[in-house]
Amino acid sequence: MDELYVICRTDEIEDAEATGFVLMRAEASGDAAPYPILITRKGNNFYGFENACPHEGERLDVTPGHFMDEEGNFLECGRHHAQFDIDTGHCFIGPCQGQRLTPIKLVVDEGDVCLTGVLLAEE
Repeated sequence: MDELYVICRTDEIEDAEATGFVLMRAEASGDAAPYPILITRKGNNFYGFENACPHEGERLDVTPGHFMDEEGNFLECGRHHAQFDIDTGHCFIGPCQGQRLTPIKLVVDEGDVCLTGVLLAEE
């Protein structure tokens, strides 16, 4: 089984919200590289994505911490205003329409939201 890395507690992410984190991923070369991710919540379900718009690979949160449209219904790229479904990452409006955010594998374990399937660098 893949290792679980605790990212946050479930109660740290409100329903219909997204929170960003910058982790350090272990690269094949042995170096550590920043790994920006975001986690969304819809009811009791949590979804994770790499924080990179498929249009140009830039982070969605041009304004730090701002991931959602004004009504809080969709993830939104702060640069080009592409909009993404909060639970699938599918882009339905904007220059990358039809593409999707890269998902990351999350596991909820005893109230912790954990990342798995990727090797993080040791601190």
